[in-house]
Order: sequence, then structure tokens, then C-alpha cells
Amino acid sequence: MAFNEDSRVKLPAILHLTQLGYTYISLKDAVWDDKTNIFTNIFSNAIARINLHLSSEDITRLYKEVAISLENENIGQTFYKMLTERSGTRLIDFENYDNNSFHVCTELPYKNGEDEFRPDIICLINGMPLVFVEVKKPNNREGVLAERKRIRSRFQNKKFRNFVNITQFMIFSNNMEYDPDEIEPWQGAFYASSSYQKPIFNYFREEIGFNLTQIMQPLNLEVQDFILKDTNYQALKSSQEFITNKNPDSPTNRILTSLLSKDRLAFMLRYSVAYVKETSGLQKHIMRYPQLFATKAIAAALDNDVRKGIIWHTQGSGKTALAYYNTHYLTDYFQEQHKIPKFYFIVDRLDLLTQARDEFTARGLKVHTVNSRDEFVRDLKKTTALNNDKGQREITVVNIQKFKDDTDVSKTKDYDINIQRVYFLDEVHRSYNPEGSFLANLEQSDKNAIKIGLTGTPLIGASLKSKFLFGDYIHKYYYNKSIADGYTLKLIREEIETQYKVLLQKALDSIDIVKGDADKKTVYAHHRFVEPMLDYIVTDFEKFRLTNNDASVGGMVICDSSEQAREMYAIFQRKYQGIQENWVDLAAEKSATYGEQLKEEYRVKTAALILYDSGSKQELEEFRDAFKAGKIDFLFVYNMLLTGFDAKRLKKLYLGRVIRSHNLLQALTRVNRTYKDYRYGFVVDFADISKEFDKTNRAYFDELQEVLGDEMESYSNLFMSHEEMLAKIAEIKETLIDYNCLNAETFSSQISQITDRAEVLRIKKALEDSKSLYNIIRLVGDYELLEHLDFRKLSQLRIISADRLALLNAKEAFQNNEELGNLLNVALEDILFQFKLKSTAEMILGDSLKDLLKKTREALGGNFDPKDPEWISLYDELRRLFEKKNLSEVSQEEMQENIDSLRKIHEAIKELNRRNDLLKDKYNGDPKYARIQKRLVEAGRPSQIKSAIIAALQKIKEQTDISVLQRNDILTNEGFFTKHIAKLVNKEFEETLKQPLDYDTIIFISDIIVKEYLDEHLDRTA
Repeated sequence: MAFNEDSRVKLPAILHLTQLGYTYISLKDAVWDDKTNIFTNIFSNAIARINLHLSSEDITRLYKEVAISLENENIGQTFYKMLTERSGTRLIDFENYDNNSFHVCTELPYKNGEDEFRPDIICLINGMPLVFVEVKKPNNREGVLAERKRIRSRFQNKKFRNFVNITQFMIFSNNMEYDPDEIEPWQGAFYASSSYQKPIFNYFREEIGFNLTQIMQPLNLEVQDFILKDTNYQALKSSQEFITNKNPDSPTNRILTSLLSKDRLAFMLRYSVAYVKETSGLQKHIMRYPQLFATKAIAAALDNDVRKGIIWHTQGSGKTALAYYNTHYLTDYFQEQHKIPKFYFIVDRLDLLTQARDEFTARGLKVHTVNSRDEFVRDLKKTTALNNDKGQREITVVNIQKFKDDTDVSKTKDYDINIQRVYFLDEVHRSYNPEGSFLANLEQSDKNAIKIGLTGTPLIGASLKSKFLFGDYIHKYYYNKSIADGYTLKLIREEIETQYKVLLQKALDSIDIVKGDADKKTVYAHHRFVEPMLDYIVTDFEKFRLTNNDASVGGMVICDSSEQAREMYAIFQRKYQGIQENWVDLAAEKSATYGEQLKEEYRVKTAALILYDSGSKQELEEFRDAFKAGKIDFLFVYNMLLTGFDAKRLKKLYLGRVIRSHNLLQALTRVNRTYKDYRYGFVVDFADISKEFDKTNRAYFDELQEVLGDEMESYSNLFMSHEEMLAKIAEIKETLIDYNCLNAETFSSQISQITDRAEVLRIKKALEDSKSLYNIIRLVGDYELLEHLDFRKLSQLRIISADRLALLNAKEAFQNNEELGNLLNVALEDILFQFKLKSTAEMILGDSLKDLLKKTREALGGNFDPKDPEWISLYDELRRLFEKKNLSEVSQEEMQENIDSLRKIHEAIKELNRRNDLLKDKYNGDPKYARIQKRLVEAGRPSQIKSAIIAALQKIKEQTDISVLQRNDILTNEGFFTKHIAKLVNKEFEETLKQPLDYDTIIFISDIIVKEYLDEHLDRTA
């Protein structure tokens, strides 16, 4: 019985999509353009239905425009604009969404020349493949990371640009629940926007409970039979595991409902995509689920006539991006009410205005800035909703820092159009004084305005609460969820090393001031105090870079005062910045400190001083941007950049003073943004903040135990007595008593919850024992004992337990920066990677070898008949090639020889696969019968011509597939099924060969066919 990713995840997911309103397409009779993978007939019919004014020639021209738009190097931005166009010619009818065509197919080839890949599931709207789904079975070795690595490799291939550009987003799942403690997405169901680089995997946790009885259609059994027959999985229909996997609440089916149910998909396509100009180039972002539900919560509040409220989302969760998405969503929301929205984003500092302006501009909004009271008054009195004359989407960023408390901005009664003002107030935990005039004037300026406060740390004190000023919480998203979703990191607090504390005391003792009378601010800004503190910081940070082998990270020092910041920066300039002659002696000293030679790249060389009164506005902006771009190592600050400053590379914060209450959390979370593979943001505490905020003192994870090796079979004596075997059966039952051993899917779910390796090992050992015991019972012929356990089922469970143990081992290895041992692909990739460190010529050779090896490996892996003597010969030849010599040590000449040898193997396996595909095509794509025919031809039984054998097997397949579909229990009765096949073999071969077969040949052919039906899928899984 099939028990693999197709049967467990893919096929149930396809059936689930048909219940969500998608029509299944078989590729056998479908027509599509392999340059775009658009199903041209469906596309033309849908476009004609949506755009009644278009002629067939117009539709042909439109299709050409679509195809051309997909050739751009802009991640599909041109196509996306066409896709979401609401006026004129439309590719999707968003107003009458049911007017569109929704289809799903499987294994659609995305190819260009020899390069190709086949996503597991493709969802199409109006014939356009806009979303695809990749699935893995639960507890697969590398989790969904394997798919991310694979899709990254594919989408970096420029030959696939058209497919990257047409794909709006992707879903990846191994049908497991999320692991709240993992850093990388090993298990679960994730979604990502298309990317030419590394796709960012997003969690999805549904907040709006779907009423499945309303949005899901009953499963059409005829459609199910058609899909199973089309994919050659007829035998699945009656299996308990398949029935279990059709559960709409499985992790894969849940995310399909959340993202691909028709109404939700319409929302995702229209409002969840943003093209962002980043320093690395144009990127495509997609809404995170808390942004999606916050948007819907805003709409729900407006529907209930709520005019103000707070979005409480933790730092790093994208509140500025949320405001951007809502400029699109709320524009449509208000236009349906015949209102013209005008959006404002209100900040209380110049640096936040600059940051907000840049973020909105990067996302394509036209930004108008207001930095004074008079400008704001003039803007409020305008009788137009936009400041630009091109009709671009727009937002006005307002800095209220310099507004006076007595400023009157309320006289705005003279506009005469139906403008709906929407204020997004950033960081509503500060600066909005309820006793001042700004909030009152903002209220009076337009009593009908919508006011949405944004904060990660609302005021919750007894005397003043944010919600008293800005209304109740519209939507909340806390740190625990943000950390679990991988959007922010945990924080580690580090205390000063003992040696530094001694130095610090010496510095205090040596200051020529009577300490009792000295002002602390003066003491902490004195150069005798600052210099040892700076030396510690620089040494610690360089060691941090060295330890992590990463020179890209940056640091920030929050100083005790602006005076201390100035002194620290002055000493840094004199001692560390740009003085090359001192570096030689300093490097020797540091080498002794670090225990190894400090590389030049790890050295701290550059810094910037960020104070309100230090440098011009332009210089401060340049420093900020240079730090984000990695051109500055350190920032010395006092009060600036403690909130709202997002730089992912900032991973270490040196805290020189105690910051109070929610402001402390704001400051600490400057280092909690995700970056590369970092698991924590680090805070070095000079000021002892533990009493003020002890939650920042988080411990490292306990050291993981070493990965244990595989269990050995426990039987040394095969010839056990009957009583000993009975005792072993009882022992196995007792070990497994707590688990469901009747339904493999339920067992898989149960064991997936276990994080204790010892428990998984115990279960796996019992199942390994059952395998050994099964073989012993058969060997000694004590067959009545086979009735005591379902050994065939336990064999499935053994594979599941081994998968779970392998996943736990791999995750432990990953968390300890160990290699994921025994993975051939990883080992080979590591070998090839070393070539990149050599000269250009050798890199080219290395890349050529790597590319050819990848293709050869994939071609061998793509063969459906590993028992073919020709395949075995090619596999052995490849293995011998790599056993000869360590590829990382070969010479240029030897490397070229290896490439030549690989090319011959690659060409041979390509030819074998081509012939196999031709053979499989004789049986409607069913590899079982291709293998059956090959085994018959190899054995010379029957000895007649091949065409007669093919004709007989085709008839046997047709009748057997019908029998399997019509009789759900036929495969559970092996004796009956064998007799049934033998009758078909006798009848069909006699008709095609025009003569009867002898009895032995009938039995020989029947056994091969029965074995393929019963064991093919199990062989795949193994």
C-alpha cells in the first residue's frame, strides 16, 4: 500500500482543493504554453468571459503582452500590475470573483531546455499558474528546509525567470505542526513570496475560524476516482491512512484553506504583495499573517463604527508595512462607500520621519512630508485628497516633534469633498501628551477621521494607559508569537567579565575627583573611565565576530550621557579608526587575547556618533544608512535610534545606563531582528538592568546530547524457542501499548509530538525488534505467531519512527553547527564548495563539475526502475568514480577527467530515462507496467514479440485498475487478487498471442503483476 508524500500529503491536498472549488486538470489531455505554463485555452475563454469587449485578436495580443511581461528581471512586478488591474482589460475579475476559472493540477513541468522541475501542486486562476505547493511526508530528514534549498537553486536559474515572475506565492509543508523551539523552519506548513534569492518562509496561524460547511463542497467521489486513476494511485481509495489524511484540519489542508480558499486568495492577490526597493535590489514581500488579520480587524472595527483603536504588535513585526498594506486595502474599502481616503503617518521625531518616508517610498508610495505646524494646517485645509498630480497612491508623513502645545490646527471646515482622513499614529506609548493640545486639535481637525495607533509597548501604568487616549486594542500580536514565528529573536543578557569589572574599579579609583562629591555624569564621561570601557567593548565585539565567523554584524553603544558618547567617539577615532601603523602592534596583542590570529575583516575600524546636536540632518541620515549597509561597524548613541531604528545586522547592544519601563524594551529590541542564522540578540549590560527588566535575562539552550548511533538488532540467536518468541511479542506490545498501531497516520501524529530522543529510540527499538522477529518466525516456520501482531503495519510504523528520530538528530546537529551526517548530497556539496575558495579558473571547473554532478544525480534519482541492470551499472560506475580519490584534492587535469567521465554517465542515464519514459507512456504513465514489461522481456517469458506483450499488459491494466476502484477490499485479500490476475493473464495473453500460455508462465507473470501492485509504493518509501 502506498505510504509516501504523494499518498499522505499531496493527493489529500489536491482533493481538499477540489472541495474548496478548484477543478482538477489531468495533464494528459491539457494544452499549455511551456514558456509560461499558462493553459492557453482556459486563459482565452476566461478573458473573453471577463472582458466582453475583447475580440479573439485582442485576446491573442493580450496574451503576448502577458508573456512579454514575464521576461523582465523584476520578480514579476510588471505582470503583477497587469494581474491586479481593476479598470480596462482585466486578467482577473475581482468584482465578480466567481466569474473566474479555478483549477488545480499536479507535476506540471517547469522547464527550459534540459533544466526542469515539477511542483507537486499548481493552482491556476484563469489558466495562469499563480501559486504552487511543495509537500514532503512528515518527519522527512531535512524538513521543509530541503524544499527551500531546492527552490532557491531553481529560482536563481535565469532559465526559470518566466516561472518565478508568474508565481505570486508558494506554500511548503511536511504536514506537521510547528515546533515552537526551532530557529529554522524544519517542520510545519509555510508560505513565501517568489524570489530570485533565498525565499523567506512565513508561518501562518489562522485567527478567523472558517466555517468549512459553508466554504467547502462535499467530496465528489467521481472526481476522487478520476484523480486516483490519473495519478495511478487507485489502491489508496480504501486505506485508513488515506481516509485519515483527507482531514481538513491537517496542517497542510489548514494552510490551503487559509490561503487558497477563494475569498482569501482574492485578498492575498490584491493586498498582500509589496515590491520593495532594498539595498540588495528589488524584493517581493508578502503579508505576514498578523498583518493580514490586523487589516481585517481594522475593517471589522470600521464596520462597527469604531473610529479609533490600537494595533499592539511587537517590535519587528512590521507596523510600517502594515500601514502601507492598508493604504491599498482601505482605499478600496472607502471607495465602495464613495469616499476618497487620505492617509497620514504621524511620528514624533525627525529620524522616524526619515525612516518612514524611506520605507514607504521603497514600497512605491508617493510620500508627502510635513515637518511643521504651518505645513500641517495648510495640508488639512486642502480640498484634494492627493498632493501629487499623477494620481499615485500617497501617504503624508507628519513629524509633530516641533509642534507647540498651543498650536491650533482645527480650523479645517472649508473643504467640500468627501475626504476620509486616516491617521496612523506611530509609537503611541510616548510623546502624545493628553494634557497638551496636539491630540485635541487632531481630534477637532476632523472629527470623522480614523485614528489607528501603532505600538509594541503600550503604556499600561495605573496613571496613564495608551488605550485611554487612543481607544481599545483592535489587534494584538505579542512577543511569544513573534519569537515562535521566527520574526524576532530571543534576547541574551551578558554581564561584564570579571576582568573588566576589576579594570572598571581601577579607573574609578584613579579619577582625580572626590567620588563622594563627584557628579556621576561627569565621572562616567571622563576619559579614564571611558577608555577601558571602550577597550572592553571593541575587544568583545571583535571576539564576537571571530566566534561567529561573521564580519558583517554591527554593534551599538547606548551611552550614559551625550558627553560620554562624545568622549567615547573621540577615543575611538584616535585609537582605532584609520591609524594603520598602530594596527600591527594592536593585532599582535589581540591575537594573544583571542587565542588565534585576528583577521583584518573582523577588526572594528569605523564608527559614527549619533546625537541630536552632532552633525547635520543629512550627515545623520548618511550615518544611519551607512550602518544599515554594513559600511560602519559601530554606533555611539545616547537617546537617538533607541526606537524605530531597524537594522538587521545590529546583533550586539552595549548598554551603559538603565532605561526605564517600556523604553527599556524598545531599546533592547533593536537587536531582536532576524539575521542570517543568528538565534539570539545580545545585550551587554554595564548598568545592571536586571531589576528593571529581568525578562531580558534569558538563558542559552541546554547543551544537546551527542547524536546517538543507530540501534543494532538485538537478536544474536535466530533460532528462538516458541516461548521466547511469545515473550518478545508481549514485550513489543507492552512497549507500544500507549500508541495507536492500527492507523499509521495517527501513530505518525502521536510520535511527532515526542521531543525526547530516548522515548523515540525506545519505540524504534521495539519496532526494529518486530522486524527481526517477523523474519525469525518466517525462518523457523512458526507461522501461527504471525497472527499475534500486524507485522506489515508495524513495518510502516518502523519507517515513521526512524524518520522522526532522523529529524530530531538532524535538528540537534544543526543547532550545534554539526554536519548533517550520512547525507550524500550534503557531503558532495561541501566538497564542491571548497573549489570556490581557489582561483577563478578552478572555480569555473568546480562549478562545471558541481552542475554536471547535480544533473547526473537527479537523472539517476529520477529513474523509476532501480532494478534495471543498466541503471545498476551506471550507478556503480558513478560510485566507483567518487571512490577513487578525494575530489577536494584532485588536480586540474584529474578534475577535467572526472568531468568527462561524468558527462558520459549523464548522457547514458539520460538515454535510459528517455527510453523508460517512452515505455511508461505505453501504459498511460503508469511505471508499474513499464517495470512489469521489462521484467518479462529480461526473463524471456513469454518469448513472443514485444508488441503482443504490450497489448496484453495494456488490457490487464485497464481491467485491473477498474477492479481496484470498484472493489475497495480487493488488495487486502492477496489470494483472491492473485487468482483474479492469473485469470486475466491467461485470457489476455492467449488472445494477443493467439495461443495459450503454459501454467508456469501464467504464474510467473501473475506474480510480477501482483508484487508491483502490492509492493511498489512501499519500495518507493524505503
